[in-house]
Amino acid sequence: MKKIQINIRRKAVDLLSNELVQLSHLKDKDTLPLVIKPSINEIDIVEWLHARREFIGEKLLQNGAILFREFNITTAPEFERFGLAICSELFNENGEHPRETVSGKVYTPVFYPPDRKLLWHNENSFNHRFPLKIMFGCRQPAQQGGETPIVDSRKFFQLIDPKIREIFIEKQVMYVRNYGDGLGLDWQTVFQTENQAEVEKKCQQNDIKFEWKSENRLRTFSIRPAVIKHPQTGELSWFNQAQHWHPACLDVMTRESLFTSFQPEDLPRNCYYGDGTPIEDSVMEEICGVYQQLEVSFPWQTGDVLLLDNILTAHARNPFVGERKLLVAMGEMTSYTEIGY
Repeated sequence: MKKIQINIRRKAVDLLSNELVQLSHLKDKDTLPLVIKPSINEIDIVEWLHARREFIGEKLLQNGAILFREFNITTAPEFERFGLAICSELFNENGEHPRETVSGKVYTPVFYPPDRKLLWHNENSFNHRFPLKIMFGCRQPAQQGGETPIVDSRKFFQLIDPKIREIFIEKQVMYVRNYGDGLGLDWQTVFQTENQAEVEKKCQQNDIKFEWKSENRLRTFSIRPAVIKHPQTGELSWFNQAQHWHPACLDVMTRESLFTSFQPEDLPRNCYYGDGTPIEDSVMEEICGVYQQLEVSFPWQTGDVLLLDNILTAHARNPFVGERKLLVAMGEMTSYTEIGY
């Protein structure tokens, strides 16, 4: 019997075609994030991203956030390939985030008690250098909660009381941090060295004032802008972490516990106006209220990847129950000096 040979040819996929993916919004077209899902099973999302990097960049500038759903990105290597398809280089020196051991440029989220909300912030806005893009990948959603709320920082700038906006533009924000007091990361972890001279060098390079306290403890002071222009769009954006550092924004139990143990100047983290005067609790209450009003959240699904423009969009983390496994990557590092501040 003659053997019949059958050749099955895989259908060629045009990576530039808009028919390969579906674009939508979770709520309405004026609300972030933009959602991208596959239209066909054969699509390789990494190849598609390489081919459509300019398209993704345009959509990210318009929307501030893009949620890639149903592409099943669940491992650190897959997540890193995804990130490198969007950013030519990923940040690999970050003492603020625990290192994901599987991949050198992929991190796990900072630890924060799961029963409390990690407030809104633009990543590394307290540092001289920060990423233009940040990505979160969901390996396993929490049993309950654990969403990553996002906020349009352009809308925040427009909505906040003009008097508050102007004083922050004028005075900026001073971030004060104390290392080595038993709470938070120690300076060896953050600066990734055991050498005090190396710490001092890094502080000088990154416009950080410092002082060494007794028992090998460190205090740093950083004055940063509260509002910046996006380097590509020119739009003004509320870009800081005041609510992430100010004690008035902590829950009552945490705040009382901290002030029982520390003087204000010795708190693990605190912030002031750039001239060193206190930021009023009432101002911080209003700032948190605007964030609460604008935040958008959605339940994570396994395989999701959320891409944010870090200047245009702030993020947070809701309390959660059960195991929650997320990956983090950052790319396109810049500095206040590089964008004109």
